[in-house]
Amino acid sequence: MLEPMNNRNRQILEAIIEDYISTAEPIGSGAIRSRHGLSLSSATIRNVMSDLEELGFLASPHTSAGRIPTEKAYRFYVDSLLAVRSADRSERDEIRRRCAVAGRDVEGVFREISQTLSSVSHYMGIVAAPRFTAHIFRQIEFIRLGGRRLLAILVSQSGSVQNRIIELQEEIPAEHLTKMANYLNSILTGLTIAEVKSRIIAEMQSEKSNYDSLMADALKLWQQSIDNGEEEIFIEGQANILDQPEFADVQQMKNIFRAIEQKSQLLSLLDSCIQAPGINIFIGSESHLNSMSGMSLITSTYVSGKNTLGVLGVIGPTRMGYSKVIPIVDYTAKMLTRLLTVD
Repeated sequence: MLEPMNNRNRQILEAIIEDYISTAEPIGSGAIRSRHGLSLSSATIRNVMSDLEELGFLASPHTSAGRIPTEKAYRFYVDSLLAVRSADRSERDEIRRRCAVAGRDVEGVFREISQTLSSVSHYMGIVAAPRFTAHIFRQIEFIRLGGRRLLAILVSQSGSVQNRIIELQEEIPAEHLTKMANYLNSILTGLTIAEVKSRIIAEMQSEKSNYDSLMADALKLWQQSIDNGEEEIFIEGQANILDQPEFADVQQMKNIFRAIEQKSQLLSLLDSCIQAPGINIFIGSESHLNSMSGMSLITSTYVSGKNTLGVLGVIGPTRMGYSKVIPIVDYTAKMLTRLLTVD
């Protein structure tokens, strides 16, 4: 009968995972004993490793006598063994410095943040905001963010909420934003997205809106809210992934670029994180994307007050340094939150 995950088994599994994260080489019993100073014989360690393999935590590459962790092992490690630290001071300093010089427009901000995540983690950085895909419009609300940035909150009849960040040419008083939202809600509630677009065109062509500058501005603001297009996704650092030894073969390289090209699937995965604020971790097949085989995704939401604005994260091999990357993603999300909400 296989032994349960007692302290000895957990200790050896943790040693194998951390050694494999560092070396990318299959781990043998002798290496574990010498590197970690365990008061166990190599034979005892081999028996434990055999048990862990039968339990699905380890696998044996054909070309080596050592073992490598499985997705199940990484999940157990992240959930039960990992002690998450704070980001190092040097990492925090770089993230703050990069955020401080981020582009003033929203696209520039997101691009800079994705580059920052890549630079600090040495993997791929990714930033995306949620898309508005609801079929029936219920209401819109405008909230002022920092500077001339505006948050448009769109709500569907089904209750789903999506957000748009709009860059204004000039600041709009809060009372005007309220009047604009009330006007739009009065003429658009209950319409399909297609009907909304037609109605907006008709309203913009009507004499009434031409004589009322506030209504005209409201209609233009709605267009910006919807016409930000299908959400862009900003990915930086693809070369960092190609530097990892497990992605040296051609097929793995193809999988990586396929994952990057299939943005709609990746966005769908990121959108699901909106419903689970904070840190989310997808290890290998947990993403349900074939092109993400052998890769993990760590994400965090960034917010404004009680409103979730979007998702950012890091993509790396399943062998990534989770203890290093998780605090980087978490801290960067906090910094982006401050960047978007503070004047």
